Amino acid sequence: MQSQHETPAVGRKAAVCGKPIAHSLSPVIHNAGFAASGLTGWTYEAIECAESELPDLVAGLGPEWAGLSLTMPLKETALRIADVATPVAIAAGVANTLVRQADGAWHADNTDIGGMVRVLREAGLGVSRGRHAVKEAPPRITVLGGGGTARAALAAAAELGAESVVVVTRRPEAREELEPVAVALGVKLETVAWSDAPGAFDADAIISTVPKGAADELTDQVKWRVGSVYFDALYDPWPTPLAAGATAAEVPVFSGLDLLLAQALSQFEQFTAVDAAPEEAMRAALDEAIKNR
Repeated sequence: MQSQHETPAVGRKAAVCGKPIAHSLSPVIHNAGFAASGLTGWTYEAIECAESELPDLVAGLGPEWAGLSLTMPLKETALRIADVATPVAIAAGVANTLVRQADGAWHADNTDIGGMVRVLREAGLGVSRGRHAVKEAPPRITVLGGGGTARAALAAAAELGAESVVVVTRRPEAREELEPVAVALGVKLETVAWSDAPGAFDADAIISTVPKGAADELTDQVKWRVGSVYFDALYDPWPTPLAAGATAAEVPVFSGLDLLLAQALSQFEQFTAVDAAPEEAMRAALDEAIKNR
């Protein structure tokens, strides 16, 4: 399938930026997608970049650049330097995608949000929509953490029909930081101190956005509820102790690899303008890369 960009499909570039970035599996996923879609000459690389370096990096990219994927710590900066952005990225206050438009402007989006929604919908979470939808109670969602990924989780919860979201964080100031996001998304924010985290696991879905090791101490304190889902944004190391505990309790578990692929599909389609990303090829490449690590 050929790209619909005005510029030729040959010699286009994309990359993932962040610091550190050497561990990223995004190049494996996207380059497999390019090959499967017949996009000859398209390349995707990893670029180590600090927050202070991103504006100059983006400004210096030539017309051959189709887009950038952004990871920590660049998601807030990416939104600030974009010329235009999707409403959901603006509401969340973070962007993980910059797409070069035909006029040279940079368009920001947050595909983490759609990726989370996709994974959790496939797990059976979310309010049914449409004329013949069965009336359901809004899903109860708990988010661990208060950073950029937590903002995406708030937006995903709103899309899934949640009316309120419980956020568990170590930082007292997190409520002030997340409150404007919740207001923009139209959800009520309930904050819980980290010391009370085990009591917040009585939810339909628990989404962990904290760094590795941060939630390990909760493993022996949590009582998993039948029917809940655990989504951990980490994938290295895997499984996390909390994810292993959820599996032992027969709670469905989804990892950062599920999110990595789901969000990459939307990025790929925005970079290339193909109708549908070659999901099977991209998933197979990711699975193979994990197997060979």
